[in-house]
Amino acid sequence: MDGQLNLMIRPALAEATHAPATLPDAAPSDGGMPPEAPLDMPTQDLRHNPWPTAERTQSRWLTWPARILSVGGTIGITGYGLREMFAIVGAGNMTSLQAVMIFFFAITLCWIAFACASAIAGFFLPAAKAAEAELGTSLTALVMPVYNEDPVRTTAALQSMAEALHAAGAARNFEIAIISDSTHVDAWIAESLAVDRLRGALDGVMQVRYRRRWHNTGRKVGNVDDFVRRWGGHYDYMLVLDADSLMSAQTLIALARRMQADPQLGLLQTVPALIGQRSLFARLQQFASRVYGNVIARGVAAWSGDDGNYWGHNAIIRVRAFASTCGLPQLQGRKPFGGHVLSHDFVEAALMRRAGWRVQMASDLDGSWEEGPPSLVDVAVRDRRWAQGNLQHLKIIGTAGLSGVSRMHLAIGIMSYLSSPLWLCLILVGFALTLQATLIRPEYFSSQFQLFPNWPRFDAERMILLFMFSMTVLLIPKTLGMLRTFMSSSTRKGCGGFIGIPVSASIELLLSALYAPVMMLIQTQHVYEILRGKDSDWGSQRRDANVTSWREAWHYHWKHTLVGIVTAVVAYLLSPELLAWLAPAVLGLMLAVPLSKASGSVMIGQLLRRLALFRTPEEKQPPSVLERRNELIAAATTLDGDPLLHLARDAQARAAHSTGNLPRPADNRGHPNAFRLTAQHKLEEAENLQEALRWLTGPERIEVAADRRLLQTLAALPDQEPHPQPH
Repeated sequence: MDGQLNLMIRPALAEATHAPATLPDAAPSDGGMPPEAPLDMPTQDLRHNPWPTAERTQSRWLTWPARILSVGGTIGITGYGLREMFAIVGAGNMTSLQAVMIFFFAITLCWIAFACASAIAGFFLPAAKAAEAELGTSLTALVMPVYNEDPVRTTAALQSMAEALHAAGAARNFEIAIISDSTHVDAWIAESLAVDRLRGALDGVMQVRYRRRWHNTGRKVGNVDDFVRRWGGHYDYMLVLDADSLMSAQTLIALARRMQADPQLGLLQTVPALIGQRSLFARLQQFASRVYGNVIARGVAAWSGDDGNYWGHNAIIRVRAFASTCGLPQLQGRKPFGGHVLSHDFVEAALMRRAGWRVQMASDLDGSWEEGPPSLVDVAVRDRRWAQGNLQHLKIIGTAGLSGVSRMHLAIGIMSYLSSPLWLCLILVGFALTLQATLIRPEYFSSQFQLFPNWPRFDAERMILLFMFSMTVLLIPKTLGMLRTFMSSSTRKGCGGFIGIPVSASIELLLSALYAPVMMLIQTQHVYEILRGKDSDWGSQRRDANVTSWREAWHYHWKHTLVGIVTAVVAYLLSPELLAWLAPAVLGLMLAVPLSKASGSVMIGQLLRRLALFRTPEEKQPPSVLERRNELIAAATTLDGDPLLHLARDAQARAAHSTGNLPRPADNRGHPNAFRLTAQHKLEEAENLQEALRWLTGPERIEVAADRRLLQTLAALPDQEPHPQPH
């Protein structure tokens, strides 16, 4: 009924807000997808600006003060540090090695100085107020791309959000669109059955659309592009979610209302907080993002203004603006720098802004959440993909017509991974300087007729003061985050109060210092592999908190442990004082294996929770949408054994799977699919169901699941085993 109503009211919406054109009434196609409503999505030219006359006005009065504070603070902090460093080594007698050290020091200090200045801007400047308008007849798609995910978790999150929107009286303005790229037949079948249950649960509440792509061209960006190109004309906005995203009804409605109020607003990004974390490492990140993250995000939102960024999820996008500006080209050259754009979100925001659309961050909105990797190993696996995508921006940052702030966002993404090898280079240069001072005798008279010697100069006392200054710059964002947390009564109480917050922050600081050198080596290895031309895999992310085994920890971190031991021995032999300086980094590397093992520990994480450490407001008083999602997950039934066997045995499940998916694309004429032919032949020769399933390979199982006739042939075979019941 909601779908028919939306089709009837489209003409008024198109006239009032330049919405998609009116669509003819038609019966839904298979999969519950609406009739196709294509949008043209031209491939963007990165060498020439197709929008040379686009106006990029700034509507926020805070933007320029925030930029002056952030850029000026960065220049001031970096300039002071460089002045002190030149004084320490003596500019007149500087050696080549000292010049290299100062170079790496300048880049590293500038990086942490910018984070510090942004946090200061976020702390002192108020959040911008945004106008909101009534939803009217607007239609927003809750788009969730999935790739071999647990469908129970994804559909439970979507159901909880839909029910919350229904309770708020706004369900008619939203639809659910699950767009799947799943390649495993078991995950695909589970998705189909979970979507069928979701449709039944939301019958009369909200439309549920589902589409699985047959060809995974372009990964996630291709998945979303396909949805926009084929069905984008149905929607005014799409709210892109990750498989672990969760948002409150109030936030969903506020985002749509802000888009309604500003016809030039193309994208509005929320600041997701981590939620529902159980392991030690995940809860450490959850606490840090809740206490420190907001003040940094407010600063980024302030200096970004209308030149904001996009993080790929928990953001609302004007569909027409996205279609006209965000058709990404394939980059020239071989992988990993060539091919499809991996970290598409930064690029899409920059291209949308290039065309004159506003891109903003809603740092004032709570009620936007996500889940993080449960362990250090999982962070390393995820970071490999992110590193390649961000370094790929080296080929995009020079795109014609981009705003300076958009280029800055791309540069920040690149530096977030280059900072690790730069830090490592700084340490190595320090080693080399110590080795030089220890083993090489200074040359006091470099000239034949020199009357006075060149005394080696190094101001140790000034160096200690510079180190303390650098540590202060590094800790200012955390300190300001804690102060802002103390200023909010509800957040302060939810995070542990005046005692719990400092204790948690102290433990977080200690653990972060130990984990940091391990992450430095991990990210350095990632950068090295990418520069060598090694492409990253496309695998599904592990989201559940599982205990990291000793074997897994040793496999990932034995090299880091070895580096730590060798570094400690060499540093001690060169200078015990050098070892003292490097002690935090060396200790973290030497303990890499037990630290990684502990990072995935649910037992340690829950022990800290009982002690009210690393606590967040969402743990003390869980949002209703989170409680409902967890309730649905706990009540969900699971299938034992082979999902394809379940389809063969259960006619109702078989019908739900067949009707709930778009038809399989036809083969090219004269080129039938070999896996479908061999699957058909095996089914014809099999004497029973179990024999057929043993014979079928992975690709053949997909063909059977995609073909109603083959699936029916499988179901007609005699069954030699009893039928287990789902539980």
